[in-house]
Amino acid sequence: MSKYKFHNPDGLYFITFSVVNWIDVFTRQLYRDYLLEIFDFCSRNKGLVIHAYVIMSNHVHMIISRRNEGKLLADTMRDMKKFSSYKLTKAIQENIQESRKKWMIDLFRENGNRNSNNTNFQFWQQDNHPIELDSNTDQFTRALNYIHYNPVKAGIVAEPADYLYSSARDYQGEKGLLEIEVLH
Repeated sequence: MSKYKFHNPDGLYFITFSVVNWIDVFTRQLYRDYLLEIFDFCSRNKGLVIHAYVIMSNHVHMIISRRNEGKLLADTMRDMKKFSSYKLTKAIQENIQESRKKWMIDLFRENGNRNSNNTNFQFWQQDNHPIELDSNTDQFTRALNYIHYNPVKAGIVAEPADYLYSSARDYQGEKGLLEIEVLH
């Protein structure tokens, strides 16, 4: 049995998913905003509970769980990645100001052609690398800090709450860009 699977349907998970070839798609605010819209939709309509997140230039970290009536996390993640792949690839193709368009689309197509699970493009790497957490442990605190300090470590901001595309503000009692369920 693989260590990196959603084994417990009611578990709390730290996940990471990355753009193929580590392409820096999310340097553009437009694409980060699309991703937030998709997270919000899945949270409101698909049973996804987001406890923490950060959108970096080429990857995302999250701590998630599901509502009891929600789909299995593996299914929600599959659907979310599939829809976001479509939406983001289309946004890149239609963005007349995107200077990297041909290069990115060619890489998405090349990765898609190598993977029998795809028909045209592959935007995200295959795995989510889920790690089950217990919210009452140091492991949870380490995962939460890892998520929130990612932009600091990358040299983007000096303090975690200064980065808008993260839940760090929510954990300081402020309102972030995305509705999340804070764990204490």
